[in-house]
Amino acid sequence: MALGIIAGMLVLVATAPAAYRKFCEITGISGTTQVGSAADLADAERVAQEGGLGEIEILFTASTEPSLDWKFRPKQRTVKVQIGQQGQVDYYAKNLSKTAVTRGTATFNVTPLQAGRYFSKIQCFCFEDQVLAPGEGMDMPVLFYVDPAIRDDPDLRDLRQITLAYTFFNAAD
Repeated sequence: MALGIIAGMLVLVATAPAAYRKFCEITGISGTTQVGSAADLADAERVAQEGGLGEIEILFTASTEPSLDWKFRPKQRTVKVQIGQQGQVDYYAKNLSKTAVTRGTATFNVTPLQAGRYFSKIQCFCFEDQVLAPGEGMDMPVLFYVDPAIRDDPDLRDLRQITLAYTFFNAAD
């Protein structure tokens, strides 16, 4: 009996981080963005065309964890997009070190935190590890849209700006 309880607790501890990440993805809690598809975008565009929901400004920020010797920045600081329409921003990363970084990973969040459930990324460099050779630089696009349902949320109905923040770190650390 005691071994069964211990085994059950170990399973809960092992699966808790993955379950919490999934919960954040579904709810948008803690500024976690959504992953959208082309079909989701088409639906959002159709709703936006019917409703004339206005535009919203997206502010982009970037930082690197101190042990990662990379330059990392958005190529555009802000972009105004129509709610429900696809937007794109490019980030630039360059490996300033003398060694290859084989697993650069970006974490992200959106503020205000409640807006995460309405901010959907269709394509993002943050979906997979990035590899940069010494001195190599590259542009990295993010394709996104803001779900028209944001205008139905009483707390975000009048929101005019969302910030998308990325931090790059060496996943090997």
